[in-house]
This record gives sequence, structure tokens and C-alpha cells, in this order.
Amino acid sequence: MKRTTIFADDALLSEMKHLARQEKKSVAEVIREAMEEYVRSKQQPTKSLSFIGAGESGRSDISEKSEELLWQKSSH
Repeated sequence: MKRTTIFADDALLSEMKHLARQEKKSVAEVIREAMEEYVRSKQQPTKSLSFIGAGESGRSDISEKSEELLWQKSSH
């Protein structure tokens, strides 16, 4: 962890101290948790991956027949 300095108005600092006392945590811990939550809320969600067509089957009709091929019973 790295130490840093922040500037905040008196009212906000007072509220942070009050929360820290209520939660039996240090002010620094409350601030770290708030920053982590803020950063998480701003991050872009990752897209889920689609595995249709992943790999090499040797077939050239996969995109046209993907639904049909998915529901076929395996001959193996």
C-alpha cells in the first residue's frame, strides 16, 4: 500500500470519522473501501464470450447450420 494525501471539506471528514467509529474501523479503511466501491462502479462490464464457431471443424457451413449442428446427437 502507498500513502497519499487527500483534501476534503470538514463536513465530509466529520461524517467519515463518524462512520469509522460506528463500524469500528479506521478512517483510512473507510476511505479505501469507498474508493474501491467507486472504482468498481465506474469500470466497464466485460462481455461474455460466445463459443459458437470457436475452433476448427474442417466444415465450411458452420455459420449457416450452427443451430442444427448444436442440437444433433454426437456420433462419437
